[in-house]
Amino acid sequence: MKKLLRYMKGYGKECVLGPLLKLAEATLELLVPYVIMKVVNVGIEQGDQAYIIRHTLLLVLMGFAGLVFSVSAQYFCAKAAVGFSSRIREVLFSHVQSLSYREIDSLGRSTLMTRLTSDVNQVQTGINLALRLFLRSPFIVFGAMILAFTIDVDAAVVFVVTIPVLSAVIFAIMLISIPLSKKVQSRLDAILSKTRENLSGVRMLRALCKEKSESEEFDQKNRELSRSQKFVGRITSLMNPLTFVIINVAIVILMQQGAVKVEHGVLTQGAVLALYNYMSQILVELVKLANLIINITKAVACGKRVESVLETSSSLSVSEEKELGDVASAVEFKNVVFRYGRGGAPALSDISFFARPGETIGLIGGTGSGKSTLVNLLCRFYDPESGVIYIDGQNVKSYDPEVLNHKIGIVPQKATLFRGTIASNLRFGKQDATEEDMMSALRDAQALSILEQKEDGLNAVVEQGGRNFSGGQRQRLTIARALIRKPSILIFDDSSSALDYATDLALRRALSALPYRPTIFLISQRAATLRHADRILVLDEGVLVGCGTHDDLYKTCDVYHEICQSQSKKA
Repeated sequence: MKKLLRYMKGYGKECVLGPLLKLAEATLELLVPYVIMKVVNVGIEQGDQAYIIRHTLLLVLMGFAGLVFSVSAQYFCAKAAVGFSSRIREVLFSHVQSLSYREIDSLGRSTLMTRLTSDVNQVQTGINLALRLFLRSPFIVFGAMILAFTIDVDAAVVFVVTIPVLSAVIFAIMLISIPLSKKVQSRLDAILSKTRENLSGVRMLRALCKEKSESEEFDQKNRELSRSQKFVGRITSLMNPLTFVIINVAIVILMQQGAVKVEHGVLTQGAVLALYNYMSQILVELVKLANLIINITKAVACGKRVESVLETSSSLSVSEEKELGDVASAVEFKNVVFRYGRGGAPALSDISFFARPGETIGLIGGTGSGKSTLVNLLCRFYDPESGVIYIDGQNVKSYDPEVLNHKIGIVPQKATLFRGTIASNLRFGKQDATEEDMMSALRDAQALSILEQKEDGLNAVVEQGGRNFSGGQRQRLTIARALIRKPSILIFDDSSSALDYATDLALRRALSALPYRPTIFLISQRAATLRHADRILVLDEGVLVGCGTHDDLYKTCDVYHEICQSQSKKA
């Protein structure tokens, strides 16, 4: 948490003014019982109306000043807390963007979302409360006790005994409830995870008639959460009764002692009233302080989780920056080995091949054979465990990742569009793209027909995830987004699976006629799609079992022959 505090830089004035203004408000609050004591002892007892009016106006003035101090303090504290959390979000988001897929896979996408939202919000709340109450509550508690000594020493002894007893009860309940609250949070996380899983897979669950079993499992998790919440609630609900019993016992003792002393003329009625008010203030502030510590404890825990993400460094490093040319690039894999995580079998084993500039390289193999992993290594989303990947004769690690990604156009398996318009989505590929550039890319991607179906053309609205487009339309728009940047290396990761054979054929012809002749990597489950590639790489369980043209592989590679045979039988 300490490392995060450096992002408070620039909010020093707010961090000082906020607590100081709160102390000013607390000072006025402590003076109120003293003024009331004077009104009772002098104004009411002597029947001095002018005195009562003057001190009543003084109380109104103090109340107004306290309001100004409170609102101003709240403004400064909120400004510091919101600015602090805003900086953390920006830094955290930028840091996550710099991480490789390996770190993102290790941390988990849902975890990163929680860190960026819930955890940062909790840190913001903790900072806000700490600035407002961390000095104010102890100041009032000890200030009330000191002022009680100025009124009557014997009565103040009740304060000296009551404050530790109250503190012990409040903080004992707090210490018990904090770990239990963490368990509640973990069960709530399980509920949220189950809900997310069911909502995202609702169609499949209905198709498999699993609604009843999933509902029963959800009910079980919900009951566990409910039991935990009730148990914590029973413990925390003891706070108010116990504290009020203790404070009321103390008040009874104060009243009894005060009545005796008032009767003997040792203490005034106003003094007894002031002592009563100070005792009530102590109760309120101790409860506030307990809630403050609970919130700060949560904020510190959340801050540590945010810190752990920021301390996670990217495994991608640049040895010496090289510039990547605008022409088609040669690609070479040399004895590349890669595995996901630290255990398990390699996803790729001893992969070696060479792709000449402008060639079209096809990749085919069964599910899980390592096709997508190979192109992810080429894009440097991951670094290989061993072996070297070369682009234009230079180790891929010598290129700046941002420059490398700008020169590689990739169409992933899952076509992803962003909320906005068709034009704004295409500009993700090239920010300064002109309308002519967009139309050319759409034409090559066989996506001009999509514009003809939309009244607004390039300004047609794209909803989140492109849900207002069909699967084939999303794929073609994603292909256009990759083509618009005219990359040196172009990767299609099974990105024509939703296209019919005629559109797929037209797309392949358009790619072969591209004037800038990129080096193309074409992943497909269809042997027919790769038939005219310059070379085809055949992968089987992470091993390169064949490399050559369609005709050569059909004769010499058993895996490729089997794939072709199975697809011809289906046809």
